[in-house]
Amino acid sequence: MSVPVLSVRDLEVSFPSEAGRVDAVRGVDFDLHPGRTLGIVGESGSGKSVTSMAVMGLLPDYAAVSGSITLNGRDLLGLDDRQLSKIRGRELGMIFQDPLSSLTPIFSVGRQLVEALQIHQDLDRDVAWKRAVELLDLVGIPNAAARARSFPHEFSGGMRQRVVIATAIANNPGVLIADEPTTALDVTVQAQILEVLKLAQAETGAALILITHDLGVVAGTADEVMVMYAGRPVEKAPVDVLFARPRMPYTIGVLGAVPRVDSAARAPLVPITGNPPLLIDLPPGCPFEPRCPISVARCADGEPELGPASRTTAGHTVACIRADGIEDGQIDGAPVYPLPPVPESPAVALPRDQRPAVLELTAVSKTYPLLKGALLKRRVGWVYAVSEVSLDIREGETLGLVGESGCGKTTTLVEIMNLRRPEHGTLRVGGVDVAELRGRGAERELRRRLQMVFQDPMGSLDPRLTVFDILAEPLRAVGEADRAAIGRRVEKLMELVGLDPEHSDRFPTAFSGGQRQRIGIARALATSPSLVVLDEPVSALDVSIQAGVINLLNELKAELGLSYLFVAHDLSVVRNISDRVAVMYLGRIVEIGAVDEVFEHPRHPYTEALLSAIPVPDPQVERTRKRVLLRGDLPSPTDSSPGCRFVSRCPLHLTLDDAQRARCTDETPALTGGGDVDHRNACHFR
Repeated sequence: MSVPVLSVRDLEVSFPSEAGRVDAVRGVDFDLHPGRTLGIVGESGSGKSVTSMAVMGLLPDYAAVSGSITLNGRDLLGLDDRQLSKIRGRELGMIFQDPLSSLTPIFSVGRQLVEALQIHQDLDRDVAWKRAVELLDLVGIPNAAARARSFPHEFSGGMRQRVVIATAIANNPGVLIADEPTTALDVTVQAQILEVLKLAQAETGAALILITHDLGVVAGTADEVMVMYAGRPVEKAPVDVLFARPRMPYTIGVLGAVPRVDSAARAPLVPITGNPPLLIDLPPGCPFEPRCPISVARCADGEPELGPASRTTAGHTVACIRADGIEDGQIDGAPVYPLPPVPESPAVALPRDQRPAVLELTAVSKTYPLLKGALLKRRVGWVYAVSEVSLDIREGETLGLVGESGCGKTTTLVEIMNLRRPEHGTLRVGGVDVAELRGRGAERELRRRLQMVFQDPMGSLDPRLTVFDILAEPLRAVGEADRAAIGRRVEKLMELVGLDPEHSDRFPTAFSGGQRQRIGIARALATSPSLVVLDEPVSALDVSIQAGVINLLNELKAELGLSYLFVAHDLSVVRNISDRVAVMYLGRIVEIGAVDEVFEHPRHPYTEALLSAIPVPDPQVERTRKRVLLRGDLPSPTDSSPGCRFVSRCPLHLTLDDAQRARCTDETPALTGGGDVDHRNACHFR
């Protein structure tokens, strides 16, 4: 093994607060070797990002940092900001989570790259500009010479992240730190960015620290993984060992909480109960003990040290006093996390075509005027947000609606929730055509049968109302006036979603993110709806909390006979919860069918690309998977010319002859069955 390029020993970081000292990082140790990748994973607040900021020397002055951070034999903790500025960008490069805030909006991206080069190298402007263009070309920016003169706002999110990567590798640093570099990106763009990261690492020979909550990304990228909890590492191992033989109950729980896109099994996910501890005056003992399903009395005596997990596996360390008895997710012959049986809805006993439809969209379209001018606005075109969308949801069924950002998912939801006559097409809820609604009473009756759960649980809950008032509000809105009946209903709703009714007098800020989402679900269920629309309901949650919410949704669906319209960008979640799936691209549905059929036998090239871009939390599977990388960005939604909208990015199009290509560009493909009426796709040649 080569000499480490970066060594961190006994790193501790604390911050002052009104409640006391926050021990954000507590005793982190690791070595990073040239060309190797260390993945750091854990829940929010586990200390991942604080560790990376300490390495970069970017923590605020009031942070207390101790231990040692050695880069190429030089201790960084003894350096002032001026000395660190000579190292950052030259020997240490960092890729931040939000690319837009990492770039200066008033300078072109080329100028910012030139600045990064000239600060650390003696280059004249022409040479630096030439090198900047080469870097943009290296990370896959098309027409790099021209785009170097563009400003950050003129790039898409994925292209901005490529620019940030180009800046980070500009001076061939020995260490790259990527802090959640793909979190805010679509899965197809994420796949491109991960490929660019691998290319950048190969080009520079740098060691990489990859901080992420996505275990699939870690499985396909990292050589070694460090799992953090409550500010300290609780398990470290080579990536194959950690995923195959985890020994820490927390690691086992996190791995079991991740839904897999390559698995048709509908087993419940592993929810880790409770919440991470506050890092202020931690009690003695293992910090995971209150949430651990196999804790014993000794766990509260003292915090376990990170020690060897076994005598046969080198480099595998774990902080758990019961690690010796854990093997294959079991201890003493019983699962560490026992799971309940899969809930089944009585409604699905009937064939799909014999169940009533709770929602029907037929050729629904929506356009917005494209305006220009500061004072006198004039229409210069139309934005075709949704084009001829047709779908239906049956009783007891979940339809997953997926696609990249800007594909029309949210506009489709808005059209449904408005309960107004669509611009084009028809919309039926529970067999009632919304165009025929007359009077507020009819709309109110239909509204109570259709409810929604939003993406941001805190943003959707009024912080001035108690939980009781939040849950009582929809009941009062539909005419319920009996306070005793409302009280009984609120108590039942809280029990239904796994919350303590005694806490109904608390405000939303007193609850965790997962609990707030449960409140949002309870509010949606208050009026006993037949259809619940869920707009990215778990995307803002940690993976362990996400698992509990997904399990809850599946249980409620079976118990109450609900139907869901589930909108998400994570196809792993969609496969776990959905019965059918509809794939949208630029306002149109390009494939729809039973979820297992679409996932196992995708027909549309776009669906193939989406599925191949989803990381699988299994290193061996992830390394051997075939990726379908989409080049370029989405075309303009203002273009209504005939032809396939996917043609500019379609890998299949490149393999066709001239006559077939002409058909792709001149004729809009219809959503057809190809022999299977329930599995349809919009491709001329599939």
